[in-house]
Amino acid sequence: MGNDALTTERGRHTYEEITSQPEVWAQTLTEAHQKLDEVRAFLAQGMDDALFIGCGSTYYLALAAASLLQRLAGWRARGLPSSELWFYPEAVLGPARRPLLVAVSRSGTTTETLRAMEAFKAHGGSDVAVVTCYPDTPMAQVAQVVLSAPAAQEKSIAQTRSFASMYVLTQVLAGLAAGDDAYLAQLDRLPDAGRALLDNYSDLAERLGSDLGIDRAFFLGSGIYYGLACETMLKMKEMSLTYAEAFHFLEFRHGPKSMVNESTLVIGMVSDSAREHEVAVLREMRGLGARVLAIAEEGTAEELGGADFVVTLNSGLPETARGVLYLPLLQLMAYHRSMAKELDPDRPRNLDLVVHL
Repeated sequence: MGNDALTTERGRHTYEEITSQPEVWAQTLTEAHQKLDEVRAFLAQGMDDALFIGCGSTYYLALAAASLLQRLAGWRARGLPSSELWFYPEAVLGPARRPLLVAVSRSGTTTETLRAMEAFKAHGGSDVAVVTCYPDTPMAQVAQVVLSAPAAQEKSIAQTRSFASMYVLTQVLAGLAAGDDAYLAQLDRLPDAGRALLDNYSDLAERLGSDLGIDRAFFLGSGIYYGLACETMLKMKEMSLTYAEAFHFLEFRHGPKSMVNESTLVIGMVSDSAREHEVAVLREMRGLGARVLAIAEEGTAEELGGADFVVTLNSGLPETARGVLYLPLLQLMAYHRSMAKELDPDRPRNLDLVVHL
């Protein structure tokens, strides 16, 4: 990595929080293992319906977690901003729906999420789980089950290791809901895979992030990766004040591709399930002049749409288990872009660590 991050106070916390993730994931999984029986017993009440809520980054986590639970366990699952449940509980819940509410909040004190939990209870909801980095907070105190990642607590404003670690906790929740012990065991391989990626590709993240010839970035992900694409988009936007958007792969053709030019970076989170169609989109965007970064389990540049840059995860994990591996390098790219623009990624403009109303 460049000397700027090693010698300046600016951005120090963000850099440390991004690069420490493999070790923090390992700690988070170790602590989660101690709660497996408790969560398994809680889920054994015949549940098959879940509503995930959050704000900002954790709303995107809610999207990703709901999609994963639905795919892995066959539950009906939905992700919404907390304010939607707070303001419109009748519309969200309907006359009969009383799902498991999974509230996600880094701080455990976000006002909108607390109000949403109150609205859920006021409209007959009872089962509540909380995913957070702070287990001793008002939000955790009203939940039957708390999955926490205290090692992922952060000093910087933009969520990086907190988001990733809380996402890992929702993977644990999904694995338990599915009754899939083999899947839960696979998650223990994530820390080593994450460290290998940071070792092998940090230079690429710095090179792309420092390239100020790029003036816009589009993050593409489908299915269980769409929420993760949204989150990495947000990191680019809030840390570096760069025009960035996220789309499902095929939706990008329906209007947004009009924004593609020679100053565009298109980032594709390539899945196994829809690989052929996703690669076709990347190839088309490269033909329109974009630079393309493809992130996939495996494949050459040509096999991934003629991508200009390729990151191969080489995790040996199924796509339902490896989602978190797409995050650190893209967070690091946003960090380096912020540094190159002489901003402070620790303290993005106009943002607060926690939103209290």
